[in-house]
Amino acid sequence: MPSLEFGLDTFLPVTVDQAGQPISGDQVIRNAVEEAVLAEAVGIDSFNIGEHYRTEFMDSAGHVTLAAIASRTERIRLGTAVTVLSTQDPVRLYTDFATLDAVSNGRAQLIVGRGSLTDSFPLFGFDLADYEELFEEKLDLLVRLLREQPVTWSGNFRSALSNQFVSPPIPKGHMPTWVGVGGSPQSVVRAARFGLPLMLAIIAGKPERFAPYVELYKRALQQHGQPELPIGVHSLGFVAESDDEALKIQWPYYKEQFEWAARERGWRPPTYEQFLAEVDHGSMYVGSPETVAHRIAATMHALSLSRFDLLYALGRVPHDQRMATIGLYGREVIPRVRELLAAAHEADHAPAAGVRS
Repeated sequence: MPSLEFGLDTFLPVTVDQAGQPISGDQVIRNAVEEAVLAEAVGIDSFNIGEHYRTEFMDSAGHVTLAAIASRTERIRLGTAVTVLSTQDPVRLYTDFATLDAVSNGRAQLIVGRGSLTDSFPLFGFDLADYEELFEEKLDLLVRLLREQPVTWSGNFRSALSNQFVSPPIPKGHMPTWVGVGGSPQSVVRAARFGLPLMLAIIAGKPERFAPYVELYKRALQQHGQPELPIGVHSLGFVAESDDEALKIQWPYYKEQFEWAARERGWRPPTYEQFLAEVDHGSMYVGSPETVAHRIAATMHALSLSRFDLLYALGRVPHDQRMATIGLYGREVIPRVRELLAAAHEADHAPAAGVRS
């Protein structure tokens, strides 16, 4: 059975206090550090921060927050839920996270993608018409920096490099870098072509519908002469002592978050029935530790995953309830998922009935 990783993802949302009032952005960041410290204490493998440039999220400089977490922890891996590589400078991204890797003693990791929001394009002066070419070119440069220094490289969107060393150096095998994919076959094939692990962002619908992408990735790895590589999933969830409590806490914030998204993107507003359908059969892992563990284990088994990252406590859920869900996820959910997957692995490899050894 392959090694498994269980992470927490956050966008550092501006949460509310117990009176329902938004807390300050600086307090959001300090709370995130405390949440990561707890995550390590309860045995969670990684803590990963997104990248947005919006008033409701405080994750625009995640590497700084991760460095603060590194100073308070010893074991937990520290990474990105997604880095919007299209509007980043790969050289600066490399130096930021190679430095994080050094100060954390080898715990930095990355997920790079194009992101589902485009706020960073006008903010940093990039043209959405270059959406595809930007990501392809910048991923090429980042991979070279990670693997081939000194680097000689040229492209269309930044100055060329000639026999360039970029510091600090990273030891071989450090700073694992995944490609985040939201559902594009071309992106799946690209991850395989570059020889990078695949992280599927599944935020709605039955996770089993991504099985063709898993098979496509495996075939593409073979076609490009790459070794077998890990596959992970990023999905939403919330854990409480009981199913009813988890639904009661998460639903109002889910409704609020997706109403914002519906107004912005032209979606239909969410309904409670839709929410329950996602909880029962889709990509919302909400419930008691036993319920959530069974749902996660089923997804990981169906898609042959070695990593599962939970975007915990969607929306403006207060800090104390976020801390509670982290504690349950680490202490109860993850050990139970490991048990369930070990049993499934044993069943999959059991001798067929009637066959003598």
